[in-house]
Amino acid sequence: MDTVEVIVSLLVVAIIVVSLLSNLLVLICFLYSPEIRSQVPALFILNLTFCNLLLTVCNMPLTLVGIVNKEHPGGAWSCQTAAFLDTFLTTSSMLSMAALSIDRWIAVVFPLSYHSKMRYRDALIGVAYTWLHSLSFSAVPAILSWVGYHQLYASCTLCNAKANGIRGQFVIFTAVFHSLTFLLSLVVLCVTYLKVLKVARFHCKRIDIITMQTLVLLVDIHPSVRQQCLEEQRRRRQRATRKISTFIGTFVLCFAPYVITRMVELFPTVPIDPHWGVVSKCLAYSKAACDPFVYSLLRHQYRKTCGDIINRVLKRRSFDDSSRRVKNGRKNIIQVVEEEKKLSRTHGLEVPRACRT
Repeated sequence: MDTVEVIVSLLVVAIIVVSLLSNLLVLICFLYSPEIRSQVPALFILNLTFCNLLLTVCNMPLTLVGIVNKEHPGGAWSCQTAAFLDTFLTTSSMLSMAALSIDRWIAVVFPLSYHSKMRYRDALIGVAYTWLHSLSFSAVPAILSWVGYHQLYASCTLCNAKANGIRGQFVIFTAVFHSLTFLLSLVVLCVTYLKVLKVARFHCKRIDIITMQTLVLLVDIHPSVRQQCLEEQRRRRQRATRKISTFIGTFVLCFAPYVITRMVELFPTVPIDPHWGVVSKCLAYSKAACDPFVYSLLRHQYRKTCGDIINRVLKRRSFDDSSRRVKNGRKNIIQVVEEEKKLSRTHGLEVPRACRT
């Protein structure tokens, strides 16, 4: 293994650890908090979390072995199963992010009618569509034997057909697949979140006008308080832009290099560096480690739930420690009494009444 492969292998290990721990934490928060479970977006987050966990457990370790050994560790059947899961889980993750953006767009643009427009039934229909969409695009290449171990990405995924007639069909399928998954999800993300940003800036502008009018009326206000109000206005305007940029930016940064590489691969005359293929695959995997923080763990509700879980665990541990100390103390007292009894029998001494049991 050269230096690049060693660095990429360590990167995959770090992605596996972070993705596994963070997604498990999101799942624990979902199971622990009834308030989180009662929210409609939690269904999309739950679907996204399950996809990330399965991808972390089933596909990432195989890619790590492929980078180290330069071959797939299992047989043809296991490789086909891994390729099916890779396509299915990645597609479902992209569509879940698009569904979350639609949910936030409805919540911000139509706040009064949100509960009538987005119900649990509607969320279940959305999750069912993501599964059906993902199953369709992952079953077709599996049936047509367009899956296998790809040396460029060191993983089991879609493989280029060699025959000319089949190659044309494979090129069409690949173009349609990435257009209706990555490109469609990106368009939905951009349209919905830009609408959300527009509404957020409008509300920030109204709040700023009211704040400035209040500051003008308060003539005797201290300059430090006035400066704090103006600073809060600036932070409020930047907060919405930063969140929208994070949602769209992480999606493009993680998935775009891999998708572009897959499209360039359709042209045999264009050379692709083998190290770049593995790096682009690692970037796509890194989205599974970013999603828990982007969509869940950095939100106030999930932070509060994590704090409640930690406090509950610490209180139970302290209670167990105290009860264990009480039991040990009782055991020590009983041992002392028994020893005094033995001594009294040995030396013919009378045991004090306080020590009799």
